[in-house]
Amino acid sequence: MENILWRPTQPEKTKMAKLISHVNNNYGTELSSYDDLHAWSINYTSEFWSEIWDCCSIKYSKPYTNVIDDKTKMPGAKWFSGARLNYSENLLRFQDEHPAIYFKSEEKPLQIITYGILYNEVERLAHSLREIGVEKGDRVVGFIPNIPEAVIAMLATASIGAVWSSASPDFGTKGVLDRFSQIKPKVIFSSDGYNYNGNSYDCIEKLSEILKGLPSVQKAIVIEYTNESPDLSNIINGVLYHKFISNSPAPLQFEQLPFDHPLYIMYSSGTTGLPKSIVHSAGGTLIQHLKELNFHCNLERKDCLFYFTTSGWMMWNWLISSLSIGSSLVLYDGSPFYPNGNSLWKMAEELGITIFGTSPKYLDACKENRIFPKNIADLSKLHTILSTGSPLVDESFDYVYENIKKDVLLGSISGGTDIISCFAIANPMLPVKRGELQCKGLGMDIKAYDKAGQSIIDQKGELVCTTAFPSMPIYFWNDLGGKKYHDAYFKTFPNIWHHSDFIEISENGGIKIFGRSDTTLNPGGVRIGTAEIYRVLNSMKDIDDSLVIGQDWKGDQRIILFIIMREGHALDKNMVNKIKKMIRSNCSPRHVPNKVIQIKGIPYTINGKKVEVAVKKVIQGEAVNNRDSLTDPSVLDLYKNISELET
Repeated sequence: MENILWRPTQPEKTKMAKLISHVNNNYGTELSSYDDLHAWSINYTSEFWSEIWDCCSIKYSKPYTNVIDDKTKMPGAKWFSGARLNYSENLLRFQDEHPAIYFKSEEKPLQIITYGILYNEVERLAHSLREIGVEKGDRVVGFIPNIPEAVIAMLATASIGAVWSSASPDFGTKGVLDRFSQIKPKVIFSSDGYNYNGNSYDCIEKLSEILKGLPSVQKAIVIEYTNESPDLSNIINGVLYHKFISNSPAPLQFEQLPFDHPLYIMYSSGTTGLPKSIVHSAGGTLIQHLKELNFHCNLERKDCLFYFTTSGWMMWNWLISSLSIGSSLVLYDGSPFYPNGNSLWKMAEELGITIFGTSPKYLDACKENRIFPKNIADLSKLHTILSTGSPLVDESFDYVYENIKKDVLLGSISGGTDIISCFAIANPMLPVKRGELQCKGLGMDIKAYDKAGQSIIDQKGELVCTTAFPSMPIYFWNDLGGKKYHDAYFKTFPNIWHHSDFIEISENGGIKIFGRSDTTLNPGGVRIGTAEIYRVLNSMKDIDDSLVIGQDWKGDQRIILFIIMREGHALDKNMVNKIKKMIRSNCSPRHVPNKVIQIKGIPYTINGKKVEVAVKKVIQGEAVNNRDSLTDPSVLDLYKNISELET
């Protein structure tokens, strides 16, 4: 009981509760709880997803003839056969004066785009794309910040049936080419630059280099964002956005396409090889997002939804789907700490944000910088905080309820680029328990498996999903025969989705995520998740950041812990002993690192994830590919000779 931090005051008024009543009325069931509803969604797959289709008012031109052919067929299950629809049409169903997008950046005044204006802008751009020959199945890419033009370009692309893919402009040239060269785009959208932490960064030179490696590009459309008149003389087939977009467009046409027509190409963020080019379907993305937004987030038209994300992270795609509900979404471009740590919380007050999406890293940074949002902003409209990207530690739950807001649903959610959605997610009907994700997502048949492939409860195991779901990738690009796809998810447990996360599912349905199982520590044959060690270190105020890896050593594995100390604190023998003692007492003797080494930098991906696998490769003298997915690739060089770093 003491671990419950929040309870819903009117759970019976949520969309989730209404869904339970709807199912009971339609099917003569007697569902009385979320667990009952989840079990029904798994046991009656066709009926469940059919109800989601209807309840979310999916727009279509031709109805489906069958919901799913075989839910045990993974990969390859066929969803909503016969249906014809368009993703953009579903997101542009509103054309009124309600705000669709609030755009905030470090340097520019607030921009408000209504649903009517958004529709008109997509119409103008889609017309121009059709005029230059963009057709169904073509790839259109964005090298672009989180700005309205990114949304407009994606919606215009999808209206034609072309496929959208994007990368944030803070990616290096090689990182962009590692992604886009695989899919041979016909058109690229780019901004002339971007702003971050008070500085302006030019993208024109980088775009010029990118285009040299993308001979497939027939048109490079440059958005004037940081410069009123960027020089395009070195941009092959370059044109300014405002000159390209039509002033007299034909009426917007929405190509009617199969449910499994490709919509997005996403990329794995790992640093151990070329990124996997993951293809997601229009229908699967749409119905999965609408299920999560409507029922798990209780999103309504009156809501204002924000997620701090780049245009290259899947949470951007997830955020944009909220347009289908008619809500207002907030795009933010820049540093979350510019000009200071109050910025996003003041923005939440200014725009009346009701759902605030962020990451554990941001919440931890606010905590460490002693930012107390409840004292600096009126957050009376805020009803939900979402967090994803890595496990949310117990202390961050405490920080939210003590320093942000007591009456708020803190939803730690987990899924990934691979499924462009969530396996474990928030629930407005359920209480929030310290350190736990609230529940399994509806229709997601997830379990924790032991090594033998047996389901376990209240024990740490591998996250698996045992039946098909609509937002599974339809394939990987250029993966003849589907071998890469199969090896990525189905090699460990045949015909079972293996997500490579450590998870524990409690008897009451609560979930804990312990980080990636492919970065598992394995000293003496005992498997240990790195998140357990990070939880201890995050509670030690002398430590600024840390990274832990398992190094292959003399036929076994030893744990090496890298530490960045806070200013004014030293990693001396006393501190090392304190760290080891804390880990021993809070975890186990097996968790205690063999080496504790001071380091000057911890490598993170641009999406804010620590890259333990890459560090392990460096230490073991192996090559690390895809370094450009890191915020600072040079940090990896600090780990080349660990013997010289030992305290």
